[in-house]
Amino acid sequence: MKMNKEPSMNIMKTAIVLLFLITTLTYTIRVLDGYIHIPILLSASFAGLIAVGSGYRWSDLEEGIVRTIGMAMPAILVMLCIGMIVGVWITAGVVPSMIFYGLQILSPGIFLVATCLICSIVSLATGSSWTTAATVGIALIGVGSGLGIPLPMVAGAIISGSYFGDKMSPLSDTTNLAPAMAGSNLFDHIRHMIFTTGPSLLIALVLYGILGMKYAGKQLDYDAINVMLDALRGSFNISIWMLLPPIIVIIIVIRKVPAVPGLFSGVIVGALFGIVFQGNTVGDLFINAYSGYSASTGVEFVDSLLSRGGIQGMYYTIGLILCAMCFGGIMDTADMLKTIAEQIMKFAKSTGSLVTATILTAIATNIVAGDQYLAIVLPGRMFKEMYDERGLAPKNLSRVLEDSGTLTSPLVPWNTCGAYMHASLGVHPFAYLPYAFLNLINPLISIFYGYTGITMEKMSDKEIEAYEASKIQAE
Repeated sequence: MKMNKEPSMNIMKTAIVLLFLITTLTYTIRVLDGYIHIPILLSASFAGLIAVGSGYRWSDLEEGIVRTIGMAMPAILVMLCIGMIVGVWITAGVVPSMIFYGLQILSPGIFLVATCLICSIVSLATGSSWTTAATVGIALIGVGSGLGIPLPMVAGAIISGSYFGDKMSPLSDTTNLAPAMAGSNLFDHIRHMIFTTGPSLLIALVLYGILGMKYAGKQLDYDAINVMLDALRGSFNISIWMLLPPIIVIIIVIRKVPAVPGLFSGVIVGALFGIVFQGNTVGDLFINAYSGYSASTGVEFVDSLLSRGGIQGMYYTIGLILCAMCFGGIMDTADMLKTIAEQIMKFAKSTGSLVTATILTAIATNIVAGDQYLAIVLPGRMFKEMYDERGLAPKNLSRVLEDSGTLTSPLVPWNTCGAYMHASLGVHPFAYLPYAFLNLINPLISIFYGYTGITMEKMSDKEIEAYEASKIQAE
């Protein structure tokens, strides 16, 4: 299709596209109770029509879609590995053993606090919220169920802890991406994030402690717990040795092995443990790695908890991501995201409003484009010059990008992170959103610092020289 005129995009056209997306999503979710893939694809088609009508070439839009999907391919490969891990680890008795021992160690009163801390430590060590959720997160969901803790609360604590480590670990991809976009140093960036992420975690732990008090005096249904324990013992060879596969995977990730081979090694280790400890055949493991484990313990609750995993179980999530990337690719290529950012930037008259504008843009990108990497890259490119002009150190921008782009990504159901967490934990993002305290509090603290000036450091002499040199070179 040829371009008939100079391409142009304005806020009115962009707003119409967003209104179409919101309307179709709301109707599908609230009225039809249907799948959100279709309204997102319809919105992508509608956005494409608006873009072509505004002078953009369809070939360019298609290239943008392919480019954006390419950005999501590493995440899709990780999902396939995680699907295999879950199917194999349940078959091999790894997840059942984690649930078995967790039910005997943790109590309702401290469970949410312990869950957040455990996930924080694991994700800090691995640099991956996804790995954390797919290993200890799944086990903690099972333990929480046995203790009678509402699953949205459990999932919220898992998300908070997982994203604390994902944000603060030097092994995390987003922790490296944000300073690269802002022009700051990795370890300066991490140290600067302590001022926002530290208080956010402390407040989250206090809130989880308060929620936990509601269950601290609760009389546990030991009969139900014993039924779960007996069902697990009756169907699997429960052993302390079965805790080794997740430990091995964590060590592999810490040693900076790339995500896909690192996680696939977890599949191999789990399969070997299944053959040795459970007497699984290679055929059983192959089938369950693809289609997931189908539990038949005789206890309906345990069966529903353990019947999951496999590559096939990830197809819904992968399909959702592909649909979201189609929409995000068109929005990016047709300058609709840029148009939104330009409108937000008009209100950035002070440091506080600049920080707020950056956070709102990152959140909007997470919602519209459906990808946390875009939510870091696009606002980083858009606002870098404004931070430089105000004499703000680059680590301020990199911190704000993570405070918003990284932390709000799992709260959006069609975002790559939200879709993944839903598939892994079995809890809808809108259900755990009110309990993902760290993810909700962190952006607010960042905005507070922006308006008060607390920890908003100015450029060093070296950074000023580098900025002035870049301006001269640009001219």
